[in-house]
Amino acid sequence: MTERELWERYQRYLCVVPSVGFSLDVSRMQFPADFLERMRPRMEEAFTEMEALEKGAIANPDEKRKVGHYWLRAPELTPDAGLKKEITDTVAAIHAFARDVHAGTVKPQKAQRFTHLLLVGIGGSALGPQLVADALGSAKDAMKVSFFDNTDPDGMDRVVEQLGDGLAQTLTVVISKSGGTKETRNGMLEAGRAYQAKGLDFGKHAVAVTGAGSELDDTARKQGWLRTFPMWDWVGGRTSLMSAVGLLPARLQGLDIDGMLAGARDMDAATRQRDVLKNPAAMLALMWHQAGEGRGAKDMVILPYKDRLLLMSRYLQQLVMESLGKERDLDGKVVNQGIAVYGNKGSTDQHAYVQQLREGVHNFFVTFIEVLKDRQGPAFEVEPGVTSGDYLLGFLLGTRRALFEKGRESLTLTVPDVSPRTVGALIALYERAVGLYASLVRINAYHQPGVEAGKKAAGVVLELQRKLTARLGEARAEARSAEQLAADIGMPAEVETVFKILEHLAANPDRGVQRSGGASPAEARFRVK
Repeated sequence: MTERELWERYQRYLCVVPSVGFSLDVSRMQFPADFLERMRPRMEEAFTEMEALEKGAIANPDEKRKVGHYWLRAPELTPDAGLKKEITDTVAAIHAFARDVHAGTVKPQKAQRFTHLLLVGIGGSALGPQLVADALGSAKDAMKVSFFDNTDPDGMDRVVEQLGDGLAQTLTVVISKSGGTKETRNGMLEAGRAYQAKGLDFGKHAVAVTGAGSELDDTARKQGWLRTFPMWDWVGGRTSLMSAVGLLPARLQGLDIDGMLAGARDMDAATRQRDVLKNPAAMLALMWHQAGEGRGAKDMVILPYKDRLLLMSRYLQQLVMESLGKERDLDGKVVNQGIAVYGNKGSTDQHAYVQQLREGVHNFFVTFIEVLKDRQGPAFEVEPGVTSGDYLLGFLLGTRRALFEKGRESLTLTVPDVSPRTVGALIALYERAVGLYASLVRINAYHQPGVEAGKKAAGVVLELQRKLTARLGEARAEARSAEQLAADIGMPAEVETVFKILEHLAANPDRGVQRSGGASPAEARFRVK
């Protein structure tokens, strides 16, 4: 393809959304001239299914639930007047609570004002808020934000250490729909322990975002927490950023949540159009389908050329992979669908893995994210007439060209800045693209049976640990092998898991288990100290 032909192709397929200053360039994707026309019938079906979803159809048949994250930024679209009021009331309550916190009307137990925010959550209850906090935060924020987003004790200790005496001015927001998510439950208990060590009442520093009547709701009520905000069963975790899950921490941080909602609402309006050339979500879904042959044959590499969007790839990993990574289609046929997502940032990518992208295994397509505005302050020239931002653009265009020369496909999203409106629009764009793609390949994008299977497997491991520690206590000083202990508890087939549990317990001196014998698993012996 000549430069002139590429320019004409760029103009023909460029998708622009003026309301958010957004454009999508698909000219470097290798779809044939008749591709969009061939896909039109399937795309029409996807549009119809999306319309039904927004009108309140049961879109998650496994759980018999509606899927209503689009209503969060357009409450007037809800099929129920009661839901509309709940949404608008919640946003108003978030604004009011944040004002009270910032004014010191709601204040900590032994300080005049909350200055720090600790968010406890995992998956969709952390990845979206982390993206927003990092993308939009500044030194002028009303509150500094930290996260417990795992059940790693050392990770939580690091956060508490960084907070130091500032824990007395820290408001903790615990986010869990059911309240039964163990990582979040553990983080809540660890946070409570940290407050207690400082002589503080955790309940006087805690807020819950959870489902009505959940375990967390019950805990918050019994312990007299400051406030509880709702999570609804029609909003999935990975699409919950425009609910209290994302809006509450963002507003407490001092960010413009109304701008986020407005950007998402404008992008939603653009992505409802049935003219695919004017619908960026439809174009994204079609390009993913074309690149991966409708079965996820190629990975999605996300390369934002902006430090503030570094976490975009981590956020999209969950949104895309948890939504699309499914064993069976809607007819129950085994299809093993999915699209793997990874990414870094430009131009760090150029010094990391662009070498492989250009010359290595061809199992991917790239999404470049270009941000037109360089910085908030005045320009600074690193060379006559050239800024650091000029170099950043040069590296983006140069990398894209280098990939194109080797037949490597890429998309380019261009946004004016990293603002609340832009971030809201990007989130809405990908939420819609995921839903449309799921319709194209006939899978349920709104459940996650694999995640539930992993949780159940973890529960089995913890039950094994309870049996092992009880057996070691009975054996007292007798040192026994993993095979002997597995047989003792009636689980000889689980000997490897038994060994890993014992190895972990012995590596932590205060757990009361001692290891002796040789270095190999067969030679190792374990006993209670």
